[in-house]
Amino acid sequence: MKISSHFGKAPIGHGGQGMGNRPERKHRRFRLECPVCVKFQATNCATEVETISRNVSIGGLLLNSAAMIPEHTPVNFILSVLGEQAVHPIYLAGEGKVVRVEHSQIDATFAIAVECETPIMHLEEHLPPA
Repeated sequence: MKISSHFGKAPIGHGGQGMGNRPERKHRRFRLECPVCVKFQATNCATEVETISRNVSIGGLLLNSAAMIPEHTPVNFILSVLGEQAVHPIYLAGEGKVVRVEHSQIDATFAIAVECETPIMHLEEHLPPA
């Protein structure tokens, strides 16, 4: 597990603009590379895709995926965080929608941005019995 913080200016009012007219981030992002199981409906069937998180914030996450998930798709996800000295993973769950999809020019993967509807929460019921 790797975690680091991306620091930047706080937004200035609604729709604050940074250099190059790019909107400022609403929330501080943390680089966090962990497995993420993403579930969504695709053509009338439930689909589950294993991805890797690239960064996470209170308002969403950026995933790296071999499978494309279309923009505007509602998703549920479970992020598995396992520290170097942790005995069991910590499971974090959330739901939201895909707001951006970018195809990598280097390999056959996709960067998928998910905006959360509610804050990501700890899932204690998925922890193994003590």
